[in-house]
Amino acid sequence: MSRPVVAITRRLFPDSDQPLQSRAEVRLNPADTPLVPARMVEYAAGCQALVATAGCQVPAEVIEGLPGLKLIANVGVGYNNIDVAAANRAGVMVTNTPDVLTEATADMAWALLLGAARRTGESERWLRDGKWNVWGMGLWLGADVHGATLGIIGMGRIGRAIARRASGFGMQVLYHNRRELPAEESQGARWVGKEELLRSADHVVLVVPYSPATHHIVGAPELALMKPTAVLVNIGRGGLVDDRALAQALQEGRIAAAGLDVFEGEPKVAPELLAAPNALLTPHIGSATSSARRAMADLAIANVVDWLDGKRPRTLVNPEVLTGA
Repeated sequence: MSRPVVAITRRLFPDSDQPLQSRAEVRLNPADTPLVPARMVEYAAGCQALVATAGCQVPAEVIEGLPGLKLIANVGVGYNNIDVAAANRAGVMVTNTPDVLTEATADMAWALLLGAARRTGESERWLRDGKWNVWGMGLWLGADVHGATLGIIGMGRIGRAIARRASGFGMQVLYHNRRELPAEESQGARWVGKEELLRSADHVVLVVPYSPATHHIVGAPELALMKPTAVLVNIGRGGLVDDRALAQALQEGRIAAAGLDVFEGEPKVAPELLAAPNALLTPHIGSATSSARRAMADLAIANVVDWLDGKRPRTLVNPEVLTGA
């Protein structure tokens, strides 16, 4: 009896596939680049499980082009790269990798917040360009973080980890969520409406999942509510922010700075943002620590092993496929 085929679309770690070797035929993509849909269908033909990173798009045409597919194991907490509705129609399970990247991503939110508020990107480029020849009282003045008001939009695992760190800076924390959290889960933060948060916060961090409902939840109208001294950080997903509206607000001084790890249409970045000196930009590295990325890969593979063992995958995001609901 032939063994099930597991296709891994991007390079993980050298031994990531070891738990699969004795029980499945493992197909590894030798090129560490995302596959376009037509190429992915060709590469994964005949597979029953697909391991995809967050940078790999798995649209309906891929799912429909792989009739034997049973499981898509995403290496990432977000899974907007997968057409889950198409997976549901085809009876395909989808898994993600929550929890294991929470602390690393929260740390990165703070790196962006501190860097943008204190203008480290701008001043470092200025120094490297050989422009530093004198010290002055008004040189590279930034915004205080300690004692300021932090606004968090999206108070899930990562949002709560960000709020927990804010206590060390003596900050007041506001948050906006679809629902108000029980007091014991809120990390001392106070729930407010989105408009009140945008008006009141000195620094705003976005950490919500991307969906059609959250597309451009910060656009020109929302940016107009923010303080001209405010800093905006997006550590969630590209598409939460209207990047071009943000670039215009930065250029016109309607907000002070932004720290962005994710972008609409990444890896392409809006030229207007690239030209904004007060935007601190990083290439989607929120989870990029050795331990976090390793744990993500291991959890994705563990979901495949669960399926091979006839068990419910441990981080299944569409349990309705099991019930036919």
